[in-house]
Amino acid sequence: MAHPVHVEVSLEETKGDQTKLIKKFIKKVKKSGILELYREKMRFEKPSDKRRRQNKRKRQNAKKVENLRKKRT
Repeated sequence: MAHPVHVEVSLEETKGDQTKLIKKFIKKVKKSGILELYREKMRFEKPSDKRRRQNKRKRQNAKKVENLRKKRT
């Protein structure tokens, strides 16, 4: 069983603006990865496909970090 993730946004954070509140909540949910995890658990995924997807994500992240390093120098 996955650990529950609590995401909350208060009206004080957005100074009473409800549209900002919704946008901020959606952003926090995406950043926490709740929806991505839910979509992954919807169907069975073969272990080989799972490894392939994870390796692809690792390569993408490494490439992104390398590009950021190049920009800084």
